[in-house]
Amino acid sequence: MKKKILIGLGIFVVLIIVLMFYMNNRNRTLSPPGEVSISGAGIDVNVNYSRPSVRDRLIFGEEEEGALQPYGVYWRLGANEPTFMEVSANFRFGGDDFPAGKYVIYAFPRKGEMEIRLNSDLRFWGYTEPDYSQDLSTVVVPVSRGEHTEQFTISGNANDDGVNLIFNWSNSQWELPIEKQ
Repeated sequence: MKKKILIGLGIFVVLIIVLMFYMNNRNRTLSPPGEVSISGAGIDVNVNYSRPSVRDRLIFGEEEEGALQPYGVYWRLGANEPTFMEVSANFRFGGDDFPAGKYVIYAFPRKGEMEIRLNSDLRFWGYTEPDYSQDLSTVVVPVSRGEHTEQFTISGNANDDGVNLIFNWSNSQWELPIEKQ
């Protein structure tokens, strides 16, 4: 009797593991990983994120409109996992200075602007919201209307002070300056 219970339990555990791998792969297929590296003014910025697609959905808007990412609601700047940013030198984010290192960036979209936060909580995964007490700085940047971008994309360019991260998704575009200290 014990042998049958153990075999049944073993089969159940194997099925759960297979299901978890399937769901993880499915999510990564729908929102594949992305990475961007930008160098400028003696600073290197590397961002790891996931790239969800528009797929005929309203991306930013009011919750009542059925927006995928409603205004004022936490967004991890991608999908699947948090967006990680690694900076090679001391840098300025939103007027505050920080040491080189790895951080999480996330946002709260608003109508016409994006509130982007820098956070030191590297332990959370998936849709779990970060520990807001570990927020280090907040910057609000304007959102402009850009060309349609089907898949969320982070790119960037160098400037005299550091780099600009450029975010494009749907018809929205915004920039985040990262300046070398």
